[in-house]
Amino acid sequence: MSPIEDTAMKQKLKFIIPVLLLSGVFFLNQFSCLKNEDTGPQVLGNTEESPLKKGDDAIKACEIQDTFRKIFEMYRDSVVFITTEQMVRVRPHPFFDDPHMREFFGGGRSQVQKRTGLGTGFIISRDGYICTNYHVVQNVDKVFVKIKEKHYEAQIIGLDKRTDIALLKVKADGDLKPVYFGDSDKVNVGDWAIAIGNPFGLDRTFTVGVISAVGRSDVDMMGGSHIQTDASINPGNSGGPLINIYGEVVGINRMIYSNSGGYMGIGFAIPVNTARSILAQLQKFKQVKRGYLGVSVLELTDRNARELGLPANEGSFVGEVIQRSPADRGGIKVGDVIIEINGIPVKNYKDLLNIVGQIPIGQRIKVMVWRDRKKVAMYVTITERPKE
Repeated sequence: MSPIEDTAMKQKLKFIIPVLLLSGVFFLNQFSCLKNEDTGPQVLGNTEESPLKKGDDAIKACEIQDTFRKIFEMYRDSVVFITTEQMVRVRPHPFFDDPHMREFFGGGRSQVQKRTGLGTGFIISRDGYICTNYHVVQNVDKVFVKIKEKHYEAQIIGLDKRTDIALLKVKADGDLKPVYFGDSDKVNVGDWAIAIGNPFGLDRTFTVGVISAVGRSDVDMMGGSHIQTDASINPGNSGGPLINIYGEVVGINRMIYSNSGGYMGIGFAIPVNTARSILAQLQKFKQVKRGYLGVSVLELTDRNARELGLPANEGSFVGEVIQRSPADRGGIKVGDVIIEINGIPVKNYKDLLNIVGQIPIGQRIKVMVWRDRKKVAMYVTITERPKE
């Protein structure tokens, strides 16, 4: 056989051999069917019922599972998807800093682009008031809310940067379904915690965890109290509700602790008791009116505490008293250490900010200070904090 004929034969064999193999498989299958005519397809998996299905533990777990389902159904139309639009001016590429390049290519002018964002909110009144985070809607041009698959443009009623709370309003078709408020002061470590939101734009995502800690005041510089949870919270969850097992909102999901930007098991929520008073003021005044004492405080060190004769390093050291402020008129002096307000202990400057900020304007309070190695009672009338 010549080399040419040998090559041609090999090319034919490439196609003939697979056909023969397939024919063999067909033949074997046919033979197998003849030998086992009554055998049907093999059943995969255990056909018996799981032994755990009717156990007492499973029944208890299913009761909790049913509660989770009911909570989602109750709030599927109360938790809203928020999108924002902001027009921003973009600086041209440094390439166009050279006037010759700018003239040659005709570029270099700054451009206006639309930047979008997303977040979560929840309905707090039948006529369309919605709660979310300040950072979700800060400095944006437009806010849109999706409710029951319908989109509405929302009006920003009021903002409070300090607590990171915002109040929106929409004109919706018919009555809306507001959430049920719980009591965040009764939240305990180990309680069930449920978050509903729109992480990464995934609408109405439901996650479950527990309350990991309460009263976290070292989360931000303002010292506001936070609820810590391990319920999964990610970018896009901001402004959504943190819910207890009774279907009550106990917090507003605000931030996460993360090295990567994603969920790491630590999330923080604003207690709903704090939020309710802020939302009421935003609805009434479109801003928050906070109490004002009129002092600047310094960190109290262990050495300072010993020199002043304090029993413990607790209190807020007065470094400055603003002239004609409530503190000045009430007799508070530089060097005093504020240790109590209306019987509430002041352990540090964050406590002082929180306590004074929640006192109604015009109320006369009792301020206990440490002066000359003893307690001295001062009486101060709180005024509104000056505009910054």
